[in-house]
Amino acid sequence: MSTGVGVSSCCVSGKIHSGTPTGRVETIGGIQTYVAEPSSGSKAKTVIFLVDIFGWELPNVRLLADQYAKTGGFYCYVPDVHDGDSLPLSFLQNVEPPLKDKEQLTLVDKAKNAAIVPTTLGPWLISHREGVSRPKIDGFVNAVRMIPGTNKIGAIGFCWGGRYAILQAHGQSKDENGSSVGGVDAAFACHPSLVAIPGDFDPVTKPLSLALGTKDSLLDVDSIGKIQDVMAKKTDVPHEIRLYEDQVHGFALRGDFSSEKDKKSQDEAAQQGMQWFEKYLS
Repeated sequence: MSTGVGVSSCCVSGKIHSGTPTGRVETIGGIQTYVAEPSSGSKAKTVIFLVDIFGWELPNVRLLADQYAKTGGFYCYVPDVHDGDSLPLSFLQNVEPPLKDKEQLTLVDKAKNAAIVPTTLGPWLISHREGVSRPKIDGFVNAVRMIPGTNKIGAIGFCWGGRYAILQAHGQSKDENGSSVGGVDAAFACHPSLVAIPGDFDPVTKPLSLALGTKDSLLDVDSIGKIQDVMAKKTDVPHEIRLYEDQVHGFALRGDFSSEKDKKSQDEAAQQGMQWFEKYLS
């Protein structure tokens, strides 16, 4: 039986990072997309960023795509797979403060947050359920494959998008017309949410890297152990699972840069992803 791991208030914790994204916006496969390209302009190593609930306009994800392009030489796409319906940044700012501030909240504050999160997230998750979102993501992958110069494609996902990166690591699937859709050559999932264990991991056929925090309320130690057990049986599929000490859900994208430990973990997660894609997209 699959174990579903859901979404809690930690899914909306974190910080907005400063900086000005340097990419551009294009329409690809009918989807508004942020594009960050390497100085070489090469599309040989392409990476699709599958966003969290705050979407493609979150400065953090665009800045990270810029980093992958500039430092790693990857051609990066950040598609609006929410069709303009991502949760507002005010939800991130007001509902859940960083861990060090969270520990100082009163019981009344915690109760208020606990009530707001499900009433906001619940309807959104229904609107963006797998039956709606996966075909969009599969279609976007197909559209990118058709772009001249594109060779191998990787998917990186965060939180909500982390699960879809894992699903893309299943390889190509068939749509209702029997046509091959989606599927990437390698995937990197950071603190994925809503994962089914073992259901989402058993079908993995492509190289998969995972970055998980030891204090992620959405993936507890028991859940992580189950994932490790499933992946350990896949001796023919390259994989890695790296645990980041004391890191909460969202750390690889929305880490608190005022904390040296949090910034170091986010930097190391970025390096983990770039090294993985350099190995399996080259």
